Amino acid sequence: MVEKSQREKRNYALPITIMFALFFMIAFVTGYQNPLGSVIEKMSSGNKLMSQLGTLANFIAYAFMGYPAGKLLQNKGFRVTALWAVTIGFIGVAITYASGFIAEDSTAVAIYLVGAFVAGFSMCLLNSVVNPMLNSLGSTPKQGNQLVQFGGTFNSLGATLAPVIVGGLLGGAASSISSANPVFYLAMAIFAIAFLVLYLSKLPESPDLGKKQEKIKVANAFKYTNFTFGVLAIFCYVGLEVGIANWTLQYLEKSQDVINNNEMESAAIAGTVVGIYWLLMLIGRFIGGVVGSKISSRAMLTFAAVGAMVLIALGIFTEETTVGFVGFSSADFSFGVVRIPLNAVFFVLCGFFASVMWGAIFNLSVTGLGKYTAVASGIFMMMVCGGGIFPAIQSLVASSSIIASFWVPFCLAAYICCYALFLSRPRNDAGLPESPEVLD
Repeated sequence: MVEKSQREKRNYALPITIMFALFFMIAFVTGYQNPLGSVIEKMSSGNKLMSQLGTLANFIAYAFMGYPAGKLLQNKGFRVTALWAVTIGFIGVAITYASGFIAEDSTAVAIYLVGAFVAGFSMCLLNSVVNPMLNSLGSTPKQGNQLVQFGGTFNSLGATLAPVIVGGLLGGAASSISSANPVFYLAMAIFAIAFLVLYLSKLPESPDLGKKQEKIKVANAFKYTNFTFGVLAIFCYVGLEVGIANWTLQYLEKSQDVINNNEMESAAIAGTVVGIYWLLMLIGRFIGGVVGSKISSRAMLTFAAVGAMVLIALGIFTEETTVGFVGFSSADFSFGVVRIPLNAVFFVLCGFFASVMWGAIFNLSVTGLGKYTAVASGIFMMMVCGGGIFPAIQSLVASSSIIASFWVPFCLAAYICCYALFLSRPRNDAGLPESPEVLD
């Protein structure tokens, strides 16, 4: 009772604010790789694959860091893990910033990719710590959940602003990474402030910290078929989410059908449009949270996958025609009406359907796993690397036709649909305990 009373008296307003800022940074640092990809492409003689290597380097780090991140959190706790995360994040952004001062393009690109890779380590660590830390900062379980939901909103906000701000700073003629220096200053400042606050703050830790943990065989988790196929579904989902956003931006920057009377750079227009994609993700997550207690994960995921497939198909087959859309330039903070290809609008609308996929897939995948759920979470974090791998694969098709490259996310959505309808139903063919849960 004494410990609970002391906990209720503590004021965690500042640490909570920093966690919200880190939630923002996870998406922002990940998101600015997309518009920077256009600059990297120019520095690499127009190679479309190079435009996606920053994203690939950022996401592939999850494959290396997912499991170690979970072990670090388990053995050292929230505070130490968070301190390591923001330190590595600062270093990653600093390396990216330094690449803008290298005269030789090939060397600058190589250093930029190292920075993106190091930043990816930080993003993985932050993803592993911010959710449970925010949950623990709540004085009650309900308040903890509420804090996590608010944190997710800041995450979506970061994803929304990254392409808008960076796209406006770069402009269509930008050929140097240094054009985005204000963004790097902001990122490094937030990481530095976060480190100081975390270092000076006393944060609650998990009650399991320091206790001897039961050894659990990772291989046993894969004996649950809903989990095995769910791992692939998560891998596909992140590839779909990032691939649609990345290649919609690339398509708009290069499209001859982008028309405006406000002298905005194509990069600014593309960034604004893709920012709407991430804004729709925010809206979709909010709605998903509201109706989540009334609609099963299977029904929600099926609806989302089918909706994404329909919109992607419409985008691929729509004849070249333009529609009015809002444009914004962060260079001079001006708004204006622009005309963009209709198929790009269909791709942007996919953000609404993609928004609920992660939660639904996770819920279906861990049904009946019991003590293997924690192991599953670490493996899912490793599968986030799909957000770098599939956009890179998409670039190979985009070399011939960017529109045709959207068949890649279409196929990913098709697999997710199959998972929702058939592959997510728990099966215990390996003789493991029967799942007590049935999701319909």
